[in-house]
This record gives sequence, C-alpha cells and structure tokens, in this order.
Amino acid sequence: MKRIFLFLFLIFNLSSFLFAQGNPFVRDIYTADPSAHLWADGRLYVYPSHDIEPPSGCDRMDKYHVYSTNDMIHWTDHGQILEASQVPWDVPVTNASSNATFMWAPDCAYKNGKYYFYFPHPEGPTWNDTWRIGVAVSDYPASDFTILPEPMNTTVSWLENGQTVTAPGLIDPCVFIDDDGRAYFYMGGGNRCFGGRLKENMIEIEGELQAMTGLTGFHEGAWIFKRNGIYYLTYADNNGGGNQLRYATSSNPLGPWSHKGVYLTPTTSDTSHGSVVEYNGQWWALYHTADLSGTGLLRSICVDSLFFNSDGTIQIVKQTKDQGTPYKGVLPTVPGNIEAEDYNDGGKGIAYWDATEGNASLEYRLNEDVDIARYKQKNMYYVTSMASNEYINYSFNVLHDDIYTINFLIGTPQSGQMQKFYLEFDYTKTSNPKRYDVAYTPLSALGTVSVPNVSLTKGVHTMRFIPQGNMNFDKFTFVGASSTIEMPQTKAAVVFPNPPSDGIFRVAGIEMNTQASVSDINGKIILKKTLNPQNNTLDLSANVAGIYFLQLKTKDKIFTAKLIRK
Repeated sequence: MKRIFLFLFLIFNLSSFLFAQGNPFVRDIYTADPSAHLWADGRLYVYPSHDIEPPSGCDRMDKYHVYSTNDMIHWTDHGQILEASQVPWDVPVTNASSNATFMWAPDCAYKNGKYYFYFPHPEGPTWNDTWRIGVAVSDYPASDFTILPEPMNTTVSWLENGQTVTAPGLIDPCVFIDDDGRAYFYMGGGNRCFGGRLKENMIEIEGELQAMTGLTGFHEGAWIFKRNGIYYLTYADNNGGGNQLRYATSSNPLGPWSHKGVYLTPTTSDTSHGSVVEYNGQWWALYHTADLSGTGLLRSICVDSLFFNSDGTIQIVKQTKDQGTPYKGVLPTVPGNIEAEDYNDGGKGIAYWDATEGNASLEYRLNEDVDIARYKQKNMYYVTSMASNEYINYSFNVLHDDIYTINFLIGTPQSGQMQKFYLEFDYTKTSNPKRYDVAYTPLSALGTVSVPNVSLTKGVHTMRFIPQGNMNFDKFTFVGASSTIEMPQTKAAVVFPNPPSDGIFRVAGIEMNTQASVSDINGKIILKKTLNPQNNTLDLSANVAGIYFLQLKTKDKIFTAKLIRK
C-alpha cells in the first residue's frame, strides 16, 4: 500500500509541474498571448490563450489554463478555468469552421478581494464584427471562475472612408490598475486601440472608450505597465515580415502616447502578442513562438529578461530557446569530433526539427523523427533524408578560445546534385550568413566541407545545423588554429566490433606507436596503451556497460571515437 501511495503521489506531482529549463516553458499543450501578473501570494501568474491541434485558421482556440511560478524555472499548471461552451452568449458562427471556438487573448486583474478574468468571444452569427468582452469572477487566481451572464458594454465607433463604423467590441482586453487603485480597460484589433476608466465594479466603463493616439503601426494586443512614473503601452505591429512588438510611453494612462520603437523582433510565429512584468527584481518579456510546432497556428509561450536604458527606453529583447541537452548527458569537447547522429536530447522543436514523422533507422534513436541510417560496410551511422525546413542542434564544450575550422564529412545522395547548409552558434548565424556547398559523394567516400574562421570562446556552446536540401551527414570535426587535430580520411582508424560481445575492442588502420587513451562519460581516463598494427586491442571486459570515449594520437594527428560496452 505504501508503494502504491508513493506511486500515485509521484504521478500527481509530475502531472502538476512542467519542469521547463528554457523556452518554450509550456510544452504539453499549445499556448499563446501570455498575460503575466504578480499577485499577493508572491507568485507570478500567466494567463494565456490555447491553440487546439489540428488548427483551422485562427478559429480553434479554447480552454484557458493558468500557470504560475516562484522561480521562473518551475511552472505549475493549475489546469483549465474556462472554455467556450460555458459562455452564456455563445452561438454558432456561420462564417467559420464548424468546430470554431474563438477564445482569444485574455487578461486578469485583482481588485477588492476578487480576481476578474477578461476574455473576447464573438456574439455571432458572424465573428469579426460581433466581438464582445466577457468577464469571469473568482475568489482565487487560478480556479473557480464564474462567467457573468452578460458581456461588458464596450461599444466603440470610428470613421472609416468617411463613414461612421460602430462595433460592439474589439479583441485582446487588457486591464491596468494604477498606483492609486484606479482601473483602466483597453482593447484593440484591426489596427485600432481604445481605452477608458473602469468603474469600481470592474465591469463597467466610466463614460466612453476613447481612441489611443500616437501608436505607430498598431495592429493588436495592447498591454499596459508603469515604471518610474512613466506609462508604457506595448502592442503588436503590422510588420510584413512577421509582427514585431512595439511600445509607446505617456505621462497619462490614456495617452496621448509617444512611439518609442521595437522591443521584440519577429519570432518564428507569424503573429506576436506579449506582456511585460517585473518579478523578483527583474523585468520580463513574455511572448509566443512557433518553435515547438513549426506552424504559426500552434504557438507556445516563452519568457526572457527585459532591460531598460538609462533614459527609460527598452532594449531589444534577446529571444532564447531551449536547444536541448547533450546526447545521453555526454558533453563533447572541442577540438574534437562529433557524430551527426549524436545530436542533442530534448525532442522535436527543441533539439531538432524534422519535417517527416518516423525514423528511417531500425536500431538508433527509434523514438525520434530524425532520419538515421546505417552503412554496414563501414559500421557507420549517419543522418539522412534532410529537408530545407529542418535543423539539428549540437552542444559541446570548447576547451580554449580559438579560431576554428569545422570539417563536415558529408555528401548529397544523387549524382549531379548540389545542396547547401548554413550554421548558427548560440542563436546567431555565421557571418553573412554564408551557405556552404555540398556535392554528391557515395557513402563509401563522403566528402569534406570545411567551414573556416569560426571564433569560439572557452565554455559550452550550441551549434545548429540547418540543411537546405537532402544530404548524408556522418560527422564533423573542430580544428583550432593552434591545435593539431585533423579530419581522418583515407587512413582513418576503424574500431571493431563496436559494441563487442566480450568487451574487447580492436582498432585497425593505425600506425606504429599510436597512443590510445579511453575515458568514461565523466572524463576520467580508465585505460592508456600504446598500440600498433600487431597489438591493437583495448580490453574493457572488466568495465561496466556504458559509453566510453577513445582518443588515438600519433605524431600530429588525433582521432576520437565512441565505444559502446554492452
């Protein structure tokens, strides 16, 4: 019984927490439009929208969840709080897909002991001109919300082509409570933004909503915060290459506003929507990307540090992403070799992106989508069946600052075919960015493509390999300007069998007086030996099963290989 209780306890706790060490920080469902607030319990709460898979345009969004954290690393999913079927005025929308739900970007506010959750939802039967703002109320920040029976009165009018246009509401509600306790309501979409004072009941507008002026390129997604007595209004713009997040400032919460610029450049999603909040002495920018799904209709929320200049302007936010962890926890060292199939752990959308489901290999990393094949004549695993919208990440530890040349053992699979690839290091493309040509070569003699002048500092880095077409990729080697490592080619050493049934490895293709050393995954050397063509065995029969690393050195050449001990 104790074991059963412990098992259930662990299952409950593991399902309650998302242990996110990087972006996106929610990975079990698709989320967008994060609205972040610090409440009295000291936790930071985030209220996002939810994209449903498979998507159907922007119609399928439903089931609001709430997340919170006290360290910006471990996030608690408090579960679902609302869905479209609970909205009292929900009616079928005739100009949308039959499974449309239309629960777009929300916000939440706290006043007088109550939490007020604001959300847009159309009144129907058409959707784009019947948006209403609903309000749900609770005594708690992440549960027990009850939707009020009627939406807010948020009717607005504006001139368009000389005609007065009136709408019952717009989208993307935002509520800001000032230092004096006064609450302000904002909404905006279709290139218009309106704002006004809220009454004490938090559901009625004092007077009429007024247009927010001075917002260059406003599209949607207004968010308000205050710092050092200055009001900031952030929003998504109409940038043609993917929405950016801009901001404007004012001495008044209702403007007029003075445009200042962009603080978040386009993400991998076609849309952008964010919030800004201070927590634990640091300002944070929350936003969404399409890093996990590869499509802007299935988004995931992210958070990164935000910094201000001395004059109060906002620096461009550096977008970070979790690029995975070294394969099986073994961090390769540079200078040295890295096998193509030993890309990072972390899964699709984190460590790699593969355009097709399923692995071509029948024996290596079977539960992942990267296509890995085996060339039996050389006992060689390699990555294959690549496409131009894919990538693979590799993390490694650089032992010393240097200017490196990276030699890729690679080739295209068809005669006369030429492909290209390019690289990113720590989120930054190599200069220009230059794409590197890959020509046809058979698997028996893959060619070498050299990427010179890669400056790397001592420490851990991540390289993203981005193919522009199909190619066969075996391994790559870092050679520093001050190092002596070379890419083994025609006279490469061969380790066989690997793994051996008896724990004894043999090494072919070596010269006289080759110095061999074997280390474990912690870098501890467990065997040193001088090899030659007649004395070429490495006996690991007394060692435990696992992965080991072999280094062979002769004169000015170094060869490394991974040993698998069953």
